[in-house]
Amino acid sequence: GQRNLTISGELDAATGDFSGAVDVAGAITSSAGATITVADNSDTLTLKSTDADASAGPVLNMVRDSGSPEDGDGLGRIYFTGDNDAGEAENFIRIKAAIVDASNGAEDGQLRISKMIAGGDQNVFSILSSEIVLNDDSQDLDFRVESNGNTHMLFVDGGNNRVGIGTTPDLGI
Repeated sequence: GQRNLTISGELDAATGDFSGAVDVAGAITSSAGATITVADNSDTLTLKSTDADASAGPVLNMVRDSGSPEDGDGLGRIYFTGDNDAGEAENFIRIKAAIVDASNGAEDGQLRISKMIAGGDQNVFSILSSEIVLNDDSQDLDFRVESNGNTHMLFVDGGNNRVGIGTTPDLGI
C-alpha cells in the first residue's frame, strides 16, 4: 500500500504486480521471455534515444551469442502474426536472418522475407551470399517499378513469364 518506494540494491521477489508507470534507472535484465500487452492501438514498444550527436540511435540489436557458432545458425526472426477467420494464429509475414559462413575473416549472412500465399509460407525476397532474389519460390507474383510518370516503368508478369518496359508486357506472340 505504499505510494512511493525506493529500493537501493537488489529486489528479489517471486512475482511482482505493479499498476501505473514503473521507472527503472539502469538496465533491465531477464532470463525469461517477456510479454508487453496493450488493449488498444497505441505503440506497444518504443525505443527512444535522446542522444544529440550524429551517431545512430536508437539501436535494436538482436544478438546470437553462441559458444559454438556454425554455418546455418539462425540469427533472429521477426514474425507478424494475426488470427485468420477461424481464430487460428498465423505468421503472415516472417523475416529471418542466418549465418551462411561463420569462419573468421570470411563471415557471411543472409536475410529472407517470406509471406503466406494461399496458406503456405513462400520466400518473396532473399539477400543471399552472391545475389538478391525476388520470388525465390516461383509463385505467380508480379514485380513492378514505378517512375515519376509511369506506373509500369518495369513490369515482370510472374504468371506469364514476360517483362514489359514502360508498359505491361505484350502477351501476344
